Amino acid sequence: MKLRSLLITLCCALVVMACVTEFKTDTVSIAPALVVEGQVTDQPGPYTVRLTRTADYSIQSINLLETGATVTIADNKGNREILTELSPGGMYQTRVGGLQGVVGRSYTLTIRTKAGLTYESTAEVLPGVAPIAKIYYEYTSQPRVNQLGIKQGWNVYVDTKDPDTLGNYYRWNWTHYEQLQACQKTFNQSKMVYTGIGCCTPCWQIDRCYNCIEISSDANVNGQAISRQYITQVPYTSSVRYYLSVQQQGLSRGAYQFWKSVKQLVSNTGGLFDAAPSSVAGNLRCTSDARQPVYGYFGAVGLSEQVIYVDRSTGQGRPDTDFPIEIPYPTSPPCIACQNSLYQTPVAPRGWLY
Repeated sequence: MKLRSLLITLCCALVVMACVTEFKTDTVSIAPALVVEGQVTDQPGPYTVRLTRTADYSIQSINLLETGATVTIADNKGNREILTELSPGGMYQTRVGGLQGVVGRSYTLTIRTKAGLTYESTAEVLPGVAPIAKIYYEYTSQPRVNQLGIKQGWNVYVDTKDPDTLGNYYRWNWTHYEQLQACQKTFNQSKMVYTGIGCCTPCWQIDRCYNCIEISSDANVNGQAISRQYITQVPYTSSVRYYLSVQQQGLSRGAYQFWKSVKQLVSNTGGLFDAAPSSVAGNLRCTSDARQPVYGYFGAVGLSEQVIYVDRSTGQGRPDTDFPIEIPYPTSPPCIACQNSLYQTPVAPRGWLY
C-alpha cells in the first residue's frame, strides 16, 4: 500500500470529524513530513527504499519525491551499504550482489536528506518464515452488478504450516509481471487504438499489491496448518497465462502491529459511530530534530516466495480487453529504453517461461 494514500485518508477523516458547520475549502493541508517505504529480506536483493514528502493536497496532487538523500542500510555485524538513487528520483536501491539480509541479524535504516535532516529506524531483527507448502488457484464467476454478463476470475490461495514456536507473524503479498508491447503509448481517439513506441530491449511492467493488507499471527493457530489463505483474484483480461509471484513474509511483532493498525484505519468507513482516526506509529524518527514528523516503517522480513502461472484459457466468452496497440516501428528505431524502476524492469522475472 502506498503510504501517501493513507496520509490523505487520515487528514480528510480528521477534517470530517472536526466539522460541525459546512466545510467549503478545496485543499487539505498537513505538516510537511517524510514518508519512508522499504525493507530488507533474507533473499538476494537489490532492496529498494522509497522516499517522498507530504505537501498540500488537492484532488490532483501527489507526494513530492525526496531526491538527493543519502540512504544507508546497516546490520549489527558492521556490514553497511549506501543505496544508489534511481531516475527519476525518490527511489533508492542496493546494488546487485550487495548487502543481503540474514535471519537473526538486526538492520537499521539511516537517511540524511539534502536539507541536512537525519532520520533513523529502530533496529529490526530479521525473523525466519515457514515455507509456502502449496500455491493454487480456483475459477470463480458471479453476475455483474447492474450490468450484463458475469464477472469472472481466478482466486489464488496458499497453504503453509506454522512452526510450533509461538510468536510468528505473517504478511502475504504478490507481484505481477507482464512483458510490454510498447514502452510508451498514446490513445488515438479517432481510431480507438493506442499508438505505441516499442522498447529497445525486452521490458516488463510490474504491478504490485499496494492497497491490500493480508496479515495474520499464530495466536490461535500455533503449530497448525494455515489453509486457503487468500492472496488475490486474477482478472480475465486475456486468455494468456498470468504470471504471479507470491510472497509469504515473516514479520517482527512491531511490523505486524504497524500493518494491523494501518489495516484497521483503512477499513474504517467513516461512519457516525466509527472510532476517531489517529496516526500510525512507525519505527522511524528524526534524530536531528525531534519535532520533524516522519511516517512509515522500515522492516526486516523473512521471505518465502513461489511463482505460479494462472491458466486463463478456461474463461467464458471474450476477455475484458483494453483497446489494441499499434506500433508503427516494431523492429527498428525509434525505440524507448526500458526503465529500471519500481514499475518497470529490463530484467526477466524469476521463472519467466515465454
